[in-house]
Parts: sequence; C-alpha cells; structure tokens
Amino acid sequence: MSSNFSHYGISVLIAFLISFAATPLVRALALRMGWLDTPASAIKTHKKATPALGGVAIWLGFAGALVMMRFFTHFPSGTLYRLRALLAGGALVFLLGIADDLRKPHGLGWRPKMAVQAAAAALLIYFGIEIRFIHPAYLGVLLSLLWVVGICNAFNIVDIMDGLASSQAATASLALLLIALPSEEIYVNIGAAALLGAALGFLPWNLSSRYKIFMGDSGSLLLGFTLAGLALGTDFTQINPLGVYAPILILAVPMFDTLYVFVIRLMKGLSPFQGSKDHFALRLERMGFSRHQIVALCVLAAAGLSFCALLVTLVSTPWAICIYLLVGSAVAVVSWNLTKVDMG
Repeated sequence: MSSNFSHYGISVLIAFLISFAATPLVRALALRMGWLDTPASAIKTHKKATPALGGVAIWLGFAGALVMMRFFTHFPSGTLYRLRALLAGGALVFLLGIADDLRKPHGLGWRPKMAVQAAAAALLIYFGIEIRFIHPAYLGVLLSLLWVVGICNAFNIVDIMDGLASSQAATASLALLLIALPSEEIYVNIGAAALLGAALGFLPWNLSSRYKIFMGDSGSLLLGFTLAGLALGTDFTQINPLGVYAPILILAVPMFDTLYVFVIRLMKGLSPFQGSKDHFALRLERMGFSRHQIVALCVLAAAGLSFCALLVTLVSTPWAICIYLLVGSAVAVVSWNLTKVDMG
C-alpha cells in the first residue's frame, strides 16, 4: 500500500500544479475572447461580469494527472479500463459544459443537457461502473443513470458561491480516497487523488478578489460526473450491508441543496428547473453569514458527514442505522430552520 500511497500523493501534486498554473491562463483567454458570466438576470449573485470557463483548468489538471500517472504506475488492466471510461465520460460532460457556458446567459436548456449527461452515465455503465447491490439488474442500471445525472446537476446547482463547489469536490474526493484505501481500489484512489488536486488548484483563483474566475458548467458538471463515477467504483465495506450508502453522506451537501431547492420551488408552484435564490447557502447569507464563512461551514459539514460515512463502513448494522438516523434528524432540523428565513 505504501508505494501506491506515494502514487496517490504524486497524482494530487501533478493535478494541483497543472490546474493552478492553467487557471490564470484560461482567465486571460476568457477576458480576451469575452467569455464572461454577466449578471444578466435577477437570480445571479455576482455584481459584475466575471471570466468563466475555469472548468478548462480543472479538466486539464484532472486529465493531465491521470495521463501522466499512466507512465509512473503499473495499473492493472481493469483499472485502466475504468479510468478510460471515467475520462471519456468526463470529456463528454466537460464539452457539454463548454457549449453551455459559451451560450450564456441562456444556456442550452435542461433537456439537451440531461440527454448528454445520461449518455455519459450510460458510457460508465457500459464499462461496468454501476450499482451492483440492487436487483434485478435493470433496476441497478436505472438507478445508476439517475445517480450520475443527479450528482452532475447537484454540483451544477450548488455552484452559486465562490469556492463552494470546488471545496465540496475536494472534500468529497479526499473522503473517497481515504475510505477506499483499505480496498486498494486503484481506479477510485487514483481518480479521487487527481480530482482532489485539480479542485484545490482552481480554488485560490476562484476565491481571489483580484484574479477571480468562475468554473462554469464545464467545471461543475465535470466535478459531479467524476465523483458520481468514483462513488460507484468500490464496495466501501464488507462489515454491514448499509455501508454501500456511504456516498450519500459524502456528497450530502450538494445533494441536500438540490433536493431542498427542488422542494421549495415545487411548493411555490415553480418549475424545479427554473432558477431561483432558494439555495441554502443564500439563506445562510441572509441570516448574516459572510460568503467565506458559509464556504467554511459547508466544508466542516462535508468533513463531518464524510467522517460519519467512514464510521458507517466500520461499524455493525445497528450502529450504522443509528448514524443514518442521527444524520437524517439533523438534516430535518436544519431544513426546517432554513425554511423560516425570509428571502424577500
């Protein structure tokens, strides 16, 4: 494990350096070409036009690290097979995000975006990356499609505040890496390490006030797709049958925002696909928290939930049930209090 662990560290470093170095170059190109995210609608939360397409740097860091690690590491054939599927599907949603970013402020519309995301999910399933603990098999395939498309959009939806999506992706990547370490599932570990480095490399520029750049859909969809695929790549635990649900805890923050906004919009009689300012992060801002404080709180929440996910993989079934019930109760309390916030 020690030699592989060093490979994971190298993968994080390579992805970080590529992403960190590429982001200001992408920003300069976006400024020159006029690829800006303008606050052209009431649901936008930024005040001035900002360079977009930061997802290009994230993609270069992630894909570059995986390609370079191919020459440093002797991957088993099954690992290469799955990493190629992850890269191919990731490239598909990345290009979808590029097309959507370049058509802002209106974008491509939710139907073509869903169709391409489903095609990328189908690619993972074709290469054997799918839910296997649910029977009959066709139901596992359908839930795999729903999982991948859902997590893609969860990261797209949660990307409403500087640093929020990238910090959540980094936290989830680290959690997947650490939880999958004992199984030595190289595909998951090396992919999570590369995504961790790529997200961290982009993060300082996204948080910068002087050199700010947004990741855009090209970044958020890529992060969501990759994490969804990685979460399908390991058994998590052999100790209890509930350990397979650990990814729900690891990715709980973006999933919560998606479900919360979906329900609130339906309660208001709005389409769940229509933009609004009902996100939990914006409600926290209305409560008086600064944006940096909100991002920090969300990272702490994601880290705590990831620790719960780790515990679920280590304890017996009754204790796992208790952990899920406690987390569910906490989410219900938080949801109730957030709903009381007047968004005007």
